[in-house]
Amino acid sequence: MKMVSAAKLKKAQDAITAMRPYAEKLTELLQNLSSTLEGEVGGSFTKQREINKVLVVAITSNRGLCGAFNTNVIKQAKVVADTYIGKQVDIFAIGKKGNDILAKTSTIIENHSDIYDNLTFDNVTTIANILTEKFTSGEYDKIELVYNQFKNAATQIVQTEQFLPLAPVKSDKPVSTGDYIFEPSKEEIVETLIPKMLKTQLYKAIRDSFASEHGARMTAMHKATDNATDLRNQLKLTYNKARQAAITNEILEIVGGAEALKG
Repeated sequence: MKMVSAAKLKKAQDAITAMRPYAEKLTELLQNLSSTLEGEVGGSFTKQREINKVLVVAITSNRGLCGAFNTNVIKQAKVVADTYIGKQVDIFAIGKKGNDILAKTSTIIENHSDIYDNLTFDNVTTIANILTEKFTSGEYDKIELVYNQFKNAATQIVQTEQFLPLAPVKSDKPVSTGDYIFEPSKEEIVETLIPKMLKTQLYKAIRDSFASEHGARMTAMHKATDNATDLRNQLKLTYNKARQAAITNEILEIVGGAEALKG
């Protein structure tokens, strides 16, 4: 299982590594454009409402044997839910493990564990459209993502990101004020970029989780092999000691019998 996960990890790692620069540049472009516009930009996607209903998107895996990978996300999803005291908090599950465990204590409105059967941008877009519709229609006032961010094969960092509404831009970088010509207009470009950025953000989160899963499973299987080897060596030593003690007792009995016959 370690070798299988290692083979899958390479492909998943290449995918998320190649995607991150695009996602970061798209976010930066949107921030630069939004910061130069006056008034409310983004319409229903940026509208801050009184929070009464919250949707937590928990991204886990369909299979286990990957250490604390799923447990960490489930714990964090519960922590996020507990911060909204007196509010309605529902779970939108992506992954069978999160769905099975969180269903015992929370309300699961949907489960999309089949996304891993064919993880493509188009399939993730379908889920992103469902989430944006639930927010823009007023069904939920806030949507948050909880997932494992891939750092390396041995390290996965649990992340909580606000998906909707779009958080105000907070950046220490100076805003680009170059003399650009926008066609058709900055407002229309921003309105077009926001849905695309949301789909990209969700796709990146699921890709991150997918790569983290294989890294966690590879590490867990490596540790399991090491622990099994240590246990085997300990049992072998215990067996040899018991065997040696039995042989010694037999020799002592034979010697004792021989001495008794001499007497």
